[in-house]
Amino acid sequence: MTNIVTQLQSIVGATNVLDTAQVSQRAKHFWDPSPMRALALVKPANTQEVSQILKACHNAGQSVVTHGGVTGLADGEKSCDKDIILSLERMQAIESVDAVNRTMTVEAGCILQNAQHKAIEAGLFYGLDLGARGSCTIGGNISTNAGGLSVLRYGMTREQILGLEVVLADGTILSSLNKMMKNNAGYDLKQLFIGSEGTLGVVTRAILRLRPDTPTCNTVLVAFDNYEQVIATLDHISKSLNANLNAFEILWNDFYHLTTNPNLPGSVKAPLKDDYFAYAIIEARGSNEVSDQNQFMQALEAAFEKALIADAVIASSQTQRAEIWNVRENIDITLRHKPLFIYDISLPINAMQSYLDDLRTQLRELWPDVIVYAYGHLADNNLHVTIAPEPANFIHDAQQQAVKIQSFNEKETHWYAQCNELVFKPLAKLGGSVSAEHGIGLLKKQYLKYSRTPEEIKVMQMLKRTLDPENILNPGKVC
Repeated sequence: MTNIVTQLQSIVGATNVLDTAQVSQRAKHFWDPSPMRALALVKPANTQEVSQILKACHNAGQSVVTHGGVTGLADGEKSCDKDIILSLERMQAIESVDAVNRTMTVEAGCILQNAQHKAIEAGLFYGLDLGARGSCTIGGNISTNAGGLSVLRYGMTREQILGLEVVLADGTILSSLNKMMKNNAGYDLKQLFIGSEGTLGVVTRAILRLRPDTPTCNTVLVAFDNYEQVIATLDHISKSLNANLNAFEILWNDFYHLTTNPNLPGSVKAPLKDDYFAYAIIEARGSNEVSDQNQFMQALEAAFEKALIADAVIASSQTQRAEIWNVRENIDITLRHKPLFIYDISLPINAMQSYLDDLRTQLRELWPDVIVYAYGHLADNNLHVTIAPEPANFIHDAQQQAVKIQSFNEKETHWYAQCNELVFKPLAKLGGSVSAEHGIGLLKKQYLKYSRTPEEIKVMQMLKRTLDPENILNPGKVC
């Protein structure tokens, strides 16, 4: 047993430090059942223990990779045999809810869904929501500046955070637990750590900004014949519903057809026929059932009158709303392809269709049968692209599926590199981003140049050297 592991045991207790063999009993990722790798995994109970752990690791030059829910998609959580994993799984407390000031104080290991439910119990609402809500953590959301389904109305995670407590690489506790909307007393230090993917410090506690509850919800799935209708409908709906518009999620045909294919185990019910060009889930939330519904229906009726929408189905119950959202959230069915290349990018709305058309054309030169599954948070520029070079390699039996995303053989690794260039390089001219909401991690580090200037990257590296001079926090990630 190494000296650093012995020190960690003295800080948190032997039962809260897993050795290499015990770590290997855990899955590497929720999409990859391969054994997790690390020298040890340590589970602190509070900020003070995190501070002591990082101080010991800093003094020993020991690398540390922080884990929350391990639901990231850029290998930001990836560890190797020499790393110490710092898991915040014991730090899940919701410490307080201030209904008057509309704030919630949580530990970084708090599960997102638990925070959402606690806010609702207080008659309030937490504005962040994403598919991994049942397993992702607030700390992980903060580290990647997570986006999700309600960015259009509430903004990214950055807009949900009022204050943070962070432990720096040398163990210094930086408490900036501000609870006020307005606080211009010098530099807003918390912004350094939001989206830094655990490379500048470890978030241990957060003050979340809560909003008034929105008990009324109106949801519709609409179909389009072309992309021009999509853009025109977004413009019309945004103007008609204004602040009540909560989501405008687009699903191109290939994605919709796969997730609702009745011949595939694991598929979901198709609310509309599957031969339209694209679909969108439009959702509005408010506080007045009658007026909100009238406003929603008037907006839809006007869209039909203007021939912006080809077809639609309106949810008249929570069950029907769930059926509509199931089409969007049934992403796991795409994971049965092998290999599969997954991307999270952003670009101007009016460039999305031409970008996809050009991408498909170039991909077909490499793989004639390639399928591109495209969907995303259209209204906030976010496009999710999933590429299956050989769609015939599809596991039809969901029970036999063994998901190992981004785990490729030599040939597939070469394909992935080719695909990355085709996906990322055009974004530079479009003013897009290689990462809309999932971070850079390891997977996108070499492509950061397509979204950031050399000067920006130089400043990022300078910040890293300043706050983590020994390079122990998630080394090799981001920049």
